[in-house]
Amino acid sequence: MNSPVDAQSRQSLRLLLVAGPHHLAGQDLRGLMEFLQDQRSQFDLSLSIADPQKQPELLELHRLVATPALVKLEPPPKQIFAGNAILKQLQSWLPRWRQLGMVSGLGVGLRAVEPSGGPSERELQLEDQLLVLRQENETLTSRLGVQERLLRMVAHELRTPLTAANLALQSYRLAQIDRDRFFDVVDRRLEDIAQLSHDLLEVGSTRWEALFNPQRLGLAPIAAEAILELEKLWVNRRLELITDVPSDLPDVYADQRRMRQVLLNLMENALKFTPDGGRVSLTLLHRTSQWVQVSVCDSGPGIPTEEQQRIFQDRVRLPQTAAQAPGFGVGLSVCRRIVEVHGGRIWVVSEPGEGACFHFTVPVWSGQSG
Repeated sequence: MNSPVDAQSRQSLRLLLVAGPHHLAGQDLRGLMEFLQDQRSQFDLSLSIADPQKQPELLELHRLVATPALVKLEPPPKQIFAGNAILKQLQSWLPRWRQLGMVSGLGVGLRAVEPSGGPSERELQLEDQLLVLRQENETLTSRLGVQERLLRMVAHELRTPLTAANLALQSYRLAQIDRDRFFDVVDRRLEDIAQLSHDLLEVGSTRWEALFNPQRLGLAPIAAEAILELEKLWVNRRLELITDVPSDLPDVYADQRRMRQVLLNLMENALKFTPDGGRVSLTLLHRTSQWVQVSVCDSGPGIPTEEQQRIFQDRVRLPQTAAQAPGFGVGLSVCRRIVEVHGGRIWVVSEPGEGACFHFTVPVWSGQSG
């Protein structure tokens, strides 16, 4: 066991952890916090924690492409660790910081190089600088990729209100809905498009997740609205449309527009891939005291087991369904990001030829501050 370092000789280290509440509650960050607590005997450690939704400017300031992220502010150079391996990355870098005297207050230099032919102090410094430059290059490359995906996702999001407005127009022309209902749908979808256009401008200076506005929300009205807006996809098809929404379902803590988007995406997919005379169901269940589970099931072609994880990735489309519906294949990826930003998870249960059930969870409202 290492003996504590004298307080006056401890190395100074200032860190910033950018993470939301759902990240901080996870096992990975709990392990990171415990590790940093153990390091206080070796370092004069200062750790600040910032919520990216409350301080989105930090994402741009530090060029963060993913959260949670740990930023070494002092001593220079600044370094950023992000993703699921922050603790492992930090553990590998701490010995280098001590060895090279990169932290302030050390007060001693490296020992002279032994005649054994080991690397010189200058070589170690150059190697360290090279590692930092590589890390910054990877961060910038990732940032460009993220921006491309964000723009593609927002473009896909625009399809949802446009599709709803187009379906309303077709229904109105066929006298399936009245004039007031038609104008109501179009007005609300135009509002969605205006907000999405604003988001499209914002993604260049902030992160997609920072555009969320969670609040106390009832899911039942949103589910009913989604079914009505997609009426054109299920009327006159002999479909069995089943809804199971408990009367005592609790409110959730979520972004209303994004929840509608997830429900519309999942319901639209279910209706498109279910043959005439098939069955589609929408179930809302108070799974635990903390989560509401939403399930959308269909009797379509199903999804092969080996594809069930890939479908939530960017631009993945299944060969057996690609010809049935147009699009860029990012709808489920958008749904995954929305659900995960809310702290929930999304998954699919399916057998080929026996349909598919998509499930996702949303946190129950319990007095959270919006």
